[in-house]
Amino acid sequence: MEIRHLVISGRVQGVCYRASMAREAQALGVTGWVRNRSDSSVEAMVSGSTDQVAAMMSWCRRGPSAAVVEHVAVEPGSGEFFDFEQRLSV
Repeated sequence: MEIRHLVISGRVQGVCYRASMAREAQALGVTGWVRNRSDSSVEAMVSGSTDQVAAMMSWCRRGPSAAVVEHVAVEPGSGEFFDFEQRLSV
């Protein structure tokens, strides 16, 4: 099991990034969460097999069609997740 903490920056709010990411996570079988941050970035925690997490990170670098992803910061993450949820903004 691999867990990664992601901070995605660029034009990633107001473009359905969170909802699209939740759908992609569901399709890939990834667990964790995603939320908007007050600095206009999107933050996520993703958990799954190495291949699942790699596929999710690849998607995050593109995002939905209306997004313009400039950078994805990746760090080790922690936690135990049973599904993928959209959390309230911070």
